[in-house]
Amino acid sequence: MEPFKNLINPGTVRSLGEHLQRVLPDFERRRFEVLAGQGLAALELKARAMQLCAALEATLPVDFAVAAGALERALAPVAANGEPGEPLDHSAGLAGWSLWAVGEFAARRGLDAPERALKLLHAMTQRFSAEFAIRPFIVNHPELTFATLTRWTSDPSAHVRRLVSEGSRPRLPWGLRLQALVLDPSPALPLLRALQDDVSDYVRRSVANHLNDIAKDHPELVAEWVETHLPGASPLRTALLRHACRGLIKRGHARTLQAWGQGRPLRGDATLALSPRRAQVGGALTLTVTLSSRARQAQSLVVDYAWFRRLANGSLAPKVFKGWRVTLEPGEERVLTRRHSLARVTTRRDYAGVHRIELRINGRAGDGAPFTLRV
Repeated sequence: MEPFKNLINPGTVRSLGEHLQRVLPDFERRRFEVLAGQGLAALELKARAMQLCAALEATLPVDFAVAAGALERALAPVAANGEPGEPLDHSAGLAGWSLWAVGEFAARRGLDAPERALKLLHAMTQRFSAEFAIRPFIVNHPELTFATLTRWTSDPSAHVRRLVSEGSRPRLPWGLRLQALVLDPSPALPLLRALQDDVSDYVRRSVANHLNDIAKDHPELVAEWVETHLPGASPLRTALLRHACRGLIKRGHARTLQAWGQGRPLRGDATLALSPRRAQVGGALTLTVTLSSRARQAQSLVVDYAWFRRLANGSLAPKVFKGWRVTLEPGEERVLTRRHSLARVTTRRDYAGVHRIELRINGRAGDGAPFTLRV
């Protein structure tokens, strides 16, 4: 499989140089390509984007407004309907991963001209994304940036509306952490309220992820949001809120589970069986859950499970995995099965020994069973 870092490559450098020279005849294309391409193969993806940005800083006009105008003229035409997923003609202008460097250029050189820089990001995000680049403006020019984001909630482009939510996420992966919003997310809440019923799934997914970010630091706020916005919600909003609560539900947050009608303990029995009991890294584990109801009414249940993984020091640490959402009828017995992959992954190290799987039913610990993992 092609390394992820190769999304920015020598072809990206040539394309940037070509399109900038097209709109800026005096552009030092050769110097730009030498600076941008120097040692590129040895760099990871983010470092490649930063090197291209440094080359832009060294070769674009010092006047930011002039440079921003040239970058806008070099952009590829937007798709006819402006919706995500529509292919862009890279031969006609800049689009795709090269624009990460352009966004970084705007964030570095445009902080002293924020209105002009935000205009550039508005254009750029319709060809790639400006979710990383807009964050320094939120930090350094919060009043102007939030006023701009408020206007953008009704922008015709789904890309721009998504930027409103994605760019202001407090804990965006790979992005500058917005510590002020980690502590107090209230400035972003009116934006999310305006976008949670957006016509675009692309935008609504971002709103759900933003709320999930907030839930890591302010679980009660998100639980209250669900209590307010779930009653009478459309199926699309309901799906958004469910996705927004995924972290809280996995953690067994009582108020959130109650908002979804899943706050009560199981009235009945639940047993867990594992197969095989001696498993190998690279193999799989089959979970069989048997639920038996002793209730007179149907029960809405979230059945997750925690893997208590053995660590280097011999202790066990749980990681919760999503399982099933079921409605258990009065007196019903239900058997659920799940194949859990034990494939080796680069982001963790597996240790041999006795591990444990334990059920989580409506956030409460349930039956568990050990298994031996061989490495």
